[in-house]
Formats: sequence, structure tokens, C-alpha cells
Amino acid sequence: MADNDDVPFNREFPLQPGVVEQVRPGVRRVLCNNPSPFTFTGTVSYIVGEGKVAIIDPGPDDAAHAKALLDAVRGETVTHILVTHTHRDHSPNTPRIKAATGAPVYAEGPHRASRPRFESEKHNPESGADRDFRPDIEVKHGDVIEGAGFALEAVATPGHTANHLAFAWAERSINFVGDHVMGWSTSIVAPPDGSMIDYMASLERLEQRPEQLYLSGHGPEIPEGTRFVRFLARHRRAREASILHRLAKGEADIPTMVRAIYIGLDPRLANAAGYSVLAHLEDLVARGVVATDGDPVIGGTYRMA
Repeated sequence: MADNDDVPFNREFPLQPGVVEQVRPGVRRVLCNNPSPFTFTGTVSYIVGEGKVAIIDPGPDDAAHAKALLDAVRGETVTHILVTHTHRDHSPNTPRIKAATGAPVYAEGPHRASRPRFESEKHNPESGADRDFRPDIEVKHGDVIEGAGFALEAVATPGHTANHLAFAWAERSINFVGDHVMGWSTSIVAPPDGSMIDYMASLERLEQRPEQLYLSGHGPEIPEGTRFVRFLARHRRAREASILHRLAKGEADIPTMVRAIYIGLDPRLANAAGYSVLAHLEDLVARGVVATDGDPVIGGTYRMA
């Protein structure tokens, strides 16, 4: 397959909630029963190591999923809890796992926006932020979290959220990429929590890394990670081109652009698509390609500069 070919999304993921599945030696996964248009079949939590293990992304506030994870590691010692980012489908179960295991929690930090909120903006409920989350140990880009038989390097991947981290197991060529890269769909980038400028830079950062097997927060593993990252970057550039194509025909608001660009969109995703368009528009306005009156906000009207 040539690099300039599209890489199709893969929506085959037969894993059932609560079932423990070994993905590779030293890596197990458990699916939470929280399917939705945003989470696909649900959130995937990972168990890294054997005997003494780390749990990555304990998932939403869900007692049944916490029990499934704890049952999966019965007889083992949980030494680390890692959280890729603070959306409510990834981090709120952390206190349950911590209370049961006593393991310290590692993450970039509390939830925060990618930029200050504009005066004209209301709080965006689509962000689904876990604003109560606080890690025990704040992790920076390049920090290595070492356990029994594993070493996970924190890779700063802001964009989907400002505090998003991937965790790279270089020795196994595995990268736990959270929601930054998903095999079943593109990630939602919703300002001000998310940033398209950051998202594209993080894709580039991942492309420069050697790991090839990506394990995502939702959906199946991605076997050719860097090739898939290049596909995602092309996909986003094509989305930007579609926005510019529509604006070349005249001034438009975001709902008009969504209708023109997202043909056959699930109506439940229309709001999220609008915020994704806004993320592109923020970038285009910052680059002086597109103009708007006042701040680039969800209710604004946009035109070619």
C-alpha cells in the first residue's frame, strides 16, 4: 500500500464489555460498556505488565467496569495508574481503582482549556471534561514511568485536550495513544478545550516516533501507526480545503459549512462537527486566511480574508 493511499477506518471491534483480552504479550484490554456516537463501542482500558502492572485509562464513572478491571488483575499488584486525558469517559473511574489498589496516579495535570475562553463564549458542554481529576504525579513530555518489566515514555499530544498524553513502550514498539489517534474515526477537536493547531503538531510528533502498533482509547488496534497518522493529517487538510472551498462561494456560518461538508452525518454528531469546523477556522483565522468579526466563535460568520 503506497503512502499516498487512503487508510480506511476500521470499525471491526468484536470485544465484549468486561472481557479481558490479551492484545500482545504484556498487554491486556478491557472494554467498558459505554457505547455512544462519541465513544464507539466504549472506552478501552489497558493493563500493562504481568504480576506488577499498570492500568491505563480506568474509564468513566462505572462501578461494573472498575470491578472488571480489578477482577482482571486479581492476584497481581497494580503499581501505576496512568491517565491519557481528562474526558469523562477516561478518568472518573480513577478514584475507584486507586482506592482498591493504593497505586499512584500519573497524568499531565488537571483539565484545562487549550486557550482562554472568549468573553462571547459560553461553556461548551460537549467537552465532557472531568474537572475533579487531580493526578498524584504530574508527568511532562519525555518523562519515563518505569514498572516491573515495562518503561512507558510520556509523549505530549495536545489537541483533543490540552493535557493529552500518549504513553510509548518503545521496547515493544507500542504506543498507547488515548483519543489522539483512533482507528474507527477521527478525534473530536472542540475549542476551547481542543486546538487544531496543537492537534496537527501532535500528529507530526507521533509520525517522527518509531512505535508502529497504536492502542487507542476506543476501537481496534492500529497496526501501522505512522502511516495511519499521515492519513489522518491528509484527512484534516482535506477538511480544511472543503471549508475554504465553501467560503470561496461566499460568507457562511458554521451550521451552513457543516451541512455542505459533512454529507450523511449522524444528526447526533452535528454539534461536534460544528466544533471541529470551528477548530479549523481558529487555525485559518490565526494564519490570516479566513476573517470573521470579533473572536472566532461557534456562532460567528466567516469569509475569506
